[in-house]
Amino acid sequence: MSECVTDFRVARNELERFMLAVLARAGADEASASAVTRALVTASRMGTDSHGLRLLPHYVSVLQGGRVCGSPEMRFERRLPATGYLDAGNGFGHLAGYTAMRHAVEMAEEVGMGAVAVGRSSHFGAAGCYALAAAERGLIGLALCNSDPFVLLHGGRHPFHGTNPIAFAAPVADSPPYLLDMASSSIPWNRVQQYGAIGRELPDQVAADGEGRVTRTPAEVAALLPLGGADFGFKGAGLGGMVEVLSSTLAGMANGFRLLPMGGPDMSTPRGVGHFFLALKPDAFAPGDAYPARMRDYLDDLRAQPGRGEARVLAPGDREWTCQAHRDAEGIPLDSANQAAYDELAERLDVAPLQRLRGAGQR
Repeated sequence: MSECVTDFRVARNELERFMLAVLARAGADEASASAVTRALVTASRMGTDSHGLRLLPHYVSVLQGGRVCGSPEMRFERRLPATGYLDAGNGFGHLAGYTAMRHAVEMAEEVGMGAVAVGRSSHFGAAGCYALAAAERGLIGLALCNSDPFVLLHGGRHPFHGTNPIAFAAPVADSPPYLLDMASSSIPWNRVQQYGAIGRELPDQVAADGEGRVTRTPAEVAALLPLGGADFGFKGAGLGGMVEVLSSTLAGMANGFRLLPMGGPDMSTPRGVGHFFLALKPDAFAPGDAYPARMRDYLDDLRAQPGRGEARVLAPGDREWTCQAHRDAEGIPLDSANQAAYDELAERLDVAPLQRLRGAGQR
């Protein structure tokens, strides 16, 4: 969701400066602060505002509350040539995500593929950040994560699965990567909160109240519908279950139904979130230049398809890269709620306030 009602924008380097300083003052070591900042800024640049800069106050809360360790002892064990397990030490999921994908990429560069299960982790923000980290190295990347229950089973009355995101990125020669980042629910929970913050009604068939009835009012939402909505939600429920098996069961972690809620009130107990990361080296499969040529053919054919009316067909990632270019040039939007939250963090942690750009294009 890239719609952001804003009076101000902020430059990327200034946002990075502020986040690093806040996280350090809150108790994060350099590696943790850098990973969280990298993931939040990446999400905000691409227009994934629900998982971008708005999450910084939450991460400060869980860090200071003790749920997340700011200086974790992460331990990686390579179990087989192409598989490994990362104990994240109850640290930030962002550091676990980038670390695990780095190990997956290194194994893939050696033996063609690498898969890493992660245990004892926490919320890692936008899954696409970690799939993208593989694509930026020339490999195909997959990132999965479980979460506490937000999503109804198909035909269910109460939440069971988390939003259980799926992110897939593939390198494209001389172009930004193909990037799919989606929840297995019809809408992410953070986006419901964002709609509520800006006073917008939800789309139909994406959320339900406490009795499992569909609602479009953010304040009434007690659960999300699985991808596919009220009639075809068995598809999203199945995808959510697949993510659950790969991210929690494979990592030896509790399933999402048993996780503590992300939003508290307990901010002191580690949640034990699980992740799964996969990296594939394209030339370990079809020989020669088959992959880059066929990937280019696929995207050229896809984008050449006629749209309905004035609509233009886009490939996954096209919208994100357009948004990123715009925000790199004009600044990242900062709405009134986040302005207030950032001002409070600056005062409480004695950090220089975020310097804003008043209006688009003013530097």
